[in-house]
Amino acid sequence: HIAYAYICANYFGNPAKKLKLIAVTGTNGKTTITYILKHIIEETGRKCGLIGTIHNEIDDIAIPAKNTTPDAYQLHSMLSRMVQAGCEYAVMEASSHALDQHRLAGCRFDAAIFTNLTQDHLDYHENLESYFKAKRKLFDMCGCAVLNIDDEYGVRIYNEVDCRKVSFSIEKDDADYTAKSIAIASDGSKFALVGNSVIARISYCMPGRFAVSNAMGAAACMLALGFDFNTVANALNTCKGVTGRCEVIKTDKNFTVIRDYAHSPDGLEKIISTLKEFAPSRVITLFGCAGNRDRTKRPKMGEIASRLSDFVILTSDNPRDEDPQQIVEDVLPGLLKHNTPYKVIVDRYEAIKWGLENARKDDILLLAGKGHEDYQVLAGGTIYFDEKEIVQRLAGKGENTQSV
Repeated sequence: HIAYAYICANYFGNPAKKLKLIAVTGTNGKTTITYILKHIIEETGRKCGLIGTIHNEIDDIAIPAKNTTPDAYQLHSMLSRMVQAGCEYAVMEASSHALDQHRLAGCRFDAAIFTNLTQDHLDYHENLESYFKAKRKLFDMCGCAVLNIDDEYGVRIYNEVDCRKVSFSIEKDDADYTAKSIAIASDGSKFALVGNSVIARISYCMPGRFAVSNAMGAAACMLALGFDFNTVANALNTCKGVTGRCEVIKTDKNFTVIRDYAHSPDGLEKIISTLKEFAPSRVITLFGCAGNRDRTKRPKMGEIASRLSDFVILTSDNPRDEDPQQIVEDVLPGLLKHNTPYKVIVDRYEAIKWGLENARKDDILLLAGKGHEDYQVLAGGTIYFDEKEIVQRLAGKGENTQSV
């Protein structure tokens, strides 16, 4: 794998050396942070490429993405096209799979951001420690480590790495950059970005403490790379939401429909907790668990959904080769730990339809797990499945769709 990565880099003329590279790793927050980074960079008039989960971008041209981090050939091909397009920067998500498989071998990152580490991908990594060690590899490949010290693994990396390091936090005053006076509302988050002898008031478009943490990570990174403080602060204030990340789907109904990519226990807990902070009525959570993936997180996600929601609709995610009914059975022991009312509808389309028909005025119907994905992976193959289109076909389109 390492040799292949170097061969690919050489074949394309080592494009990584001609770009300022920034990578983001962690269980949650990678996609959002890369979009914020690209926005901050472009606000200064520079061109920037992006490699990630939703799609890849060469300047302002979007290219479909198959994996969060592509294989070495595709990666260096993409970086080469970015150089040809005049990009000065490239921001990318670095998945644990890619790091473990040395897809990024030969790349040297100007900065690397760590968001958090919670249970995910244990079907591949077997345990949390090997998952962490895969993520940890990134910080031997960077000039500056930008670390979330609210996460115990962020603190661990901070204490282990030899490169320059910058810390950020939404809880601790001893970080290099801290968020203070956090206020969460349905249309976003307000907070003070505090550094050494500098402070700025931020009005960021996405709600939730986790959203503030993501914004802080992006800001700390660009400040560490020498960007002007006021420029970074202004860019956070003008940032738009990310597709499939706490995205409001406009309908003709008198309740709110939100889709989010939360597909891990931690991600699900964060999004439901955020919605509960401003929900005027019930939070109805519709979710399922992926097939051919870590089975141990299924009851945990059931428990979280049941504990935090007012009603749960248990359905399918991407069942792949597994029996969807068996996945539901794996979730139920956790869901039944609380007395929250629930309904099981294995077919995700029918589950969404039922949710739309039974939600009441001022409810929030959360569609969790698929986010930006426009497909569903079943035993018989992959089908087209865009939740935004489905919702608007069943419940009207309202005026337009925006992110909160």
